[in-house]
Formats: sequence, C-alpha cells, structure tokens
Amino acid sequence: MDDTWMIRALLGTAGLLAAATAFAQDGADAARDPKKTEVWTPVPAVVATPPGKAPSDAIVLFDGKDVSAWEAEQGGRVPWKVADGVMTVVPGSKGIRTRQRFCDVQLHVEWRTPTETKGFDGQNRGNSGIFLQELYELQVLDSYNNPTYANGQAGSIYKQAMPLVNASRAPGQWQAYDIIWKGPRFSPGGGLLSPARITVLHNGVLVQDDTAVAGRTEYIGPPSYSPHGCAPLYLQEHDSRVSYRNIWVREL
Repeated sequence: MDDTWMIRALLGTAGLLAAATAFAQDGADAARDPKKTEVWTPVPAVVATPPGKAPSDAIVLFDGKDVSAWEAEQGGRVPWKVADGVMTVVPGSKGIRTRQRFCDVQLHVEWRTPTETKGFDGQNRGNSGIFLQELYELQVLDSYNNPTYANGQAGSIYKQAMPLVNASRAPGQWQAYDIIWKGPRFSPGGGLLSPARITVLHNGVLVQDDTAVAGRTEYIGPPSYSPHGCAPLYLQEHDSRVSYRNIWVREL
C-alpha cells in the first residue's frame, strides 16, 4: 500500500498542532502585554497644590479677610469678629453659614480654642461645631486634658460616633480638620437610600474612617433622617470664643 497519504496526514496534523501552539503562544504573549491594562482617557484634571494654600480648584470660604462667602444664621452680615487673619466667635451672636449650598465635599478648616481655661471644663470649654449640610455636626471642643462624654469630644460626630483617637492640641494652638463628606441619598419618595458618610483627619490623624452617620444631630433623643438636598456649611456659636481661619472646600 502506498503510504504517501499517511505521511501527508501526519504532516497536516503536525502543521495544525504547530499553528495551534503558535496561536496559544500569541495569546499568552498578548495576555502578558502591559498595554492591555493601560487606560489613557479620560485624563484627570490638573490641580495645583501650592504649599500652605488651598488647591487651585477649591472654593476659598475664608482667607483671613473676606467673609462674603458667609452670612449670619438668620441672614445678613456676619456678626463674628474678623481681625489679624482670624474669624472669632462672638458669644451670644449665633452661628454663621455659607451662602452657597453644598452636597459632597472635601473640606479643610483650621480652628483654635481659647487659651484661658480657668473655670471651664467639659462641654463648656472651647465648644463650637462644624455642621455639614447644616444638619450633621462634627464637634469642635477643647479636648486637651478635658474629660467629657466620648461621643461629644473633639473629632466626634456629636452624640453619635466617638473619634478613633484624641488628637487634640493644647488650648490656644491652631488645629485642623480635613473632612471628606458624602451626603445621604434619598429616593424620589423621600426614603433613605444610603446614609451620609464621613472621613476626618484631625491634625493629620485619622479620627473618623468612612463613618456612617445615623441621622441629623440631636442634643436629646436618637438621630433620624428626613429628605433634603444640598445645604450650607454651618459654624456653630456655643458661648465660647473659638477662632477659625483658612477655610476652603472642594465639591466632589
């Protein structure tokens, strides 16, 4: 019998195997190609970050002089004292809020409690607060060697979440909060889809780590949610001469 057909069949099979091997190798090489996992667009926007200044895309809310971004709690002129690059609470004047409304933000605030502490302790020492969307309070308090309830000290989500650590500086020293705020989401019918969440660095130290906020701040009783939209940032007046400076915000 002529074995030519068998030789041809074997050669054809060998060719197919070689082609399959080459194809598999090409596939393996493609899988190892670093370009397969490179994403070039969209290109992130450039944000300049000059030392000691707000990022270039930030909204400066207080630069040491201009308070035009703010108004009194009931509307009108800011009633706090502005001098030497600092804005200081005037006890009895009530709080202030931004004229602009915000939802999700990155917020930087520097604050200082009074140096004089004689006769003051607990919640009566350097008390103020930063309210996100006017409803949810990040506590400002002189918590340096000043015992109080843990979910009411500096860095707490007031009456809800105590800070991970106490990063407070001595009274009279400047301190800073860097805040990432994601507001609550509500359904068209007003139901809560997801709670607000907050991350806070106090003097560069993490004190709130993507904390879920249980609802609006309440002095008495449990927190709860009701539907709302974007709202001003609010600084509280609480009978103490707390000072603020270098306040800026980035909308997220």
